[in-house]
Formats: sequence, C-alpha cells, structure tokens
Amino acid sequence: MKKIAIVGGGAAGYFVAANLGKTVGQQTVLFEQATLPLQKVRVSGGGRCNVTHACFDPLDLVEFYPRGKKELLGVFYTFQPGDTMAWFDDRGVALKIEDDNRVFPESDSSLSIIEALTKAVDQNKVQLNFSDGVQEIAKVEGGYELTTKSGTHFFETVIITTGSTPKFWKSLKTLGLKIIQPVPSLFTFNCKDPRIEGLMGISFEQTEVKIINQKLEADGPMLITHWGFSGPAILRLSAWGALKLNDCGYKFDIEINFVNQSKDEVFTFLNTKKQIDAKKNVHKNNPFEFPKRFWISILNYCQIDENKVYADLSKKQVEAISTELCQGRYAVNGKSTFKDEFVTAGGVDLKEIDFHSMQSKKIPNLFMAGEVLNIDAITGGFNFQACWSEGYVISEKLKEIYQ
Repeated sequence: MKKIAIVGGGAAGYFVAANLGKTVGQQTVLFEQATLPLQKVRVSGGGRCNVTHACFDPLDLVEFYPRGKKELLGVFYTFQPGDTMAWFDDRGVALKIEDDNRVFPESDSSLSIIEALTKAVDQNKVQLNFSDGVQEIAKVEGGYELTTKSGTHFFETVIITTGSTPKFWKSLKTLGLKIIQPVPSLFTFNCKDPRIEGLMGISFEQTEVKIINQKLEADGPMLITHWGFSGPAILRLSAWGALKLNDCGYKFDIEINFVNQSKDEVFTFLNTKKQIDAKKNVHKNNPFEFPKRFWISILNYCQIDENKVYADLSKKQVEAISTELCQGRYAVNGKSTFKDEFVTAGGVDLKEIDFHSMQSKKIPNLFMAGEVLNIDAITGGFNFQACWSEGYVISEKLKEIYQ
C-alpha cells in the first residue's frame, strides 16, 4: 500500500520526490493536475531556468525574502544554494554563475534541470499520477482521504506543494489551517506618461526608485515597457510593497533617479557642460549613458528648443533637467503580471508550520512547501531556492519516518 501522497508536481513537490530514495519512494504517489510536471521550472528565466542564486551565507540569503525571513534561516542552514548547485552537479547538470550572481544551467535550457529532477524521481520509483489533481482532502482516522479524478485514496502522510492555488487554500482552511489572503508579489508598474511614450525597450543600468509617501525604495536595473516600468528595481519594489500596494489599489506615485547620481551632482555636471561644450547642440549631444531617445524626450518635456546649444541653457532649464533625471515623478495606475513567473504573497500562515520538518504544528503528518506557504522572494532564483530547501527538509523527515 502506498503511504505517502505528494500533492503538486512543481519544484517543491518534485524535489521532495527526488530525494526520497527507493525505499520511501516506492511508498509514494505524486498527484499533478497538469499533463506535464514542473511548468514554472520550464518557463523560468525565459526558458533558461534561474535555478538559484549564488548567495551562500544563510544570514545574507534570508534578506531577499519579504515574507519568510525568520522562518527560513534554519531551513537554509540545512540546505542552501551551494547544496543545490552540488545536487545538480552530482547529476550531470553543469551550472554557471552570471555577473549578477544568478545561477543557470550551462546549457541555458530549463530542460537540463527538468531531466535531472524527473530522472531522480523515476529512480526512486515514485508513482506519478498526471492529469489527476486532488480535488478534496479530508482528515480521517489514521491519515487522509484524497479525492481525485481517478477516485478516492487513503494515505498516512500528505505533502502539499500546490503553489498559489486559491481552491486548495480553501481546502486547507477547512482542515483548520489559517490562510493569509494572497496578493500578487512580483509585478510591473503600469504608467501612461508622455516622458516614456514610445520608448519601450529602453533600459537603465542602475536606478533608484521610491514610492512617494511610503517607506519603500529599491535600486537596480530598470526597463521601460509598453505598459510602463519593469526590471529588477521595479520587481523588488513590488515584492517588498506587495501588501501596501494592494491596499492602495495599485494607484501611487513613484520617484525615479535614472542616473544613480544626486540632483546636485547632475546640476554641477550640466553647468560644466555649458563651459566645455558651449557651442554643442543640446538635443544632439546626450552626455549620459542611457539611450538618446530618452534624453530627447526629457528635453522636450522640459521645453528645451531643439536648436539650443549648451551655453544658452538657463539656470532654470538646467534645474528642470536635473530634477527630471534624479527626482522624476510618475503616476502608477495598475499592475501587470511579470511574464509567466507569477508569485504571490500570502498562503498558509507561517505560524502553522514547524520549520524543522515543514510539518503542520497541529495536524500530524501534513507537510507543506513552496508557494502554498506565505513565503516569497524577489527575482533572481530565490523562490526556487526556498522550494529546493523546504523540499529537502521534508524528504529527510520522511526517510526518518518510513525508511
């Protein structure tokens, strides 16, 4: 008789199954409603799979998690990004650390990660039930009754790795677990503004973005898109501000520093340009590293005549340009989901979980990992790392029980 059920075939569920070993694996069934597993892994990083992040000190690592920081510390001391990299390396997947410390397979294909996981799960003899999602879960004497498309099944132990699925949160609530209302965590900012109209695709290497009247700010690369602003700086803000931004209906003002310099520094720099390049046309000579199209847009917004040379810029005009580049204010009205990598803040309250084992504190033999929990991180491989680490902790506990 199969004793263990894993509900959900994503990163967390598959990593549990991949680390069980044959003795425990043969007692396990994995249920997944889709026809194929690991859908988020498949699309992550544009199909390259940002498998983890090269941050090897758990104390530093937890700082990238707006929710789950305190709880994950012990989990990361058990299994951290270095362990993840070693795990895949041992299974023939060569990984590389990019300049921003994101970790990808050398193949630049998520299939390398998927193949390693599926092979490990197959070797452990875990039974895979695809197109057989769990519709209901009930606590019964001695275990759990799962209702799926294929029928009703009894298991002594259940591992929930269903991701951010409202329907399943409702089922867990009926078991007596507290659910934190989920809201989007990673999203881009919608903004219609003449200063960025028609400039989609323009990127900035280092920006500083603040949300006005909120203690929220982030720095990093930024991108102008069809709908407004995206890129790491924006996504970090969306993660840290997930709850507050939801409360204000995603309508708020931001201040952007496009040049990573103070307003005084830019003001002084432009005044120097007036001396050195006095006769040069302002529109035709962009003194900054960002694309010329953005420079011209800012000049037009500041009503700088296209025939004006640097020497003719007034103090007021230099002030206006400096303000736009260092303290530009933009009205955000709405959000857009970040590609296919949808992440939520919310889920099972972390107070419900014993993080030494990832087991429910009040419901025996019920384990949880991944986005079903109220844990999320910024982009860069951190959300996957939480899945790998939590999944590993669960597999170790299951081997302790059933091996």
